[in-house]
Amino acid sequence: MPQGTVKEYDLENRTGSLLMDDRTEVAIDRSSTEGSGHIRYLRIGQRVVFDLAEEEGRKVARGLNIVSFA
Repeated sequence: MPQGTVKEYDLENRTGSLLMDDRTEVAIDRSSTEGSGHIRYLRIGQRVVFDLAEEEGRKVARGLNIVSFA
C-alpha cells in the first residue's frame, strides 16, 4: 500500500493533495476519505496510507488511513 504525506487539505470541501514518498503528487477528494473515522483530524504533514487510482488522467488516493498524527 502506498504511503505519503498530506501536502494540503481543505476540511470543509474534503479535498487536497498529498505527496507520495517518491514525490509524486496525488489528489484527495471526497471519495478518498469515505469510510474513515479519522478524517476530521487530517492535517498537513500527517503520514497516510492509501490505495492509488487514476481518474480523468490524474492520480487519486482511495481508502485513505492515517499512519501518524502530525
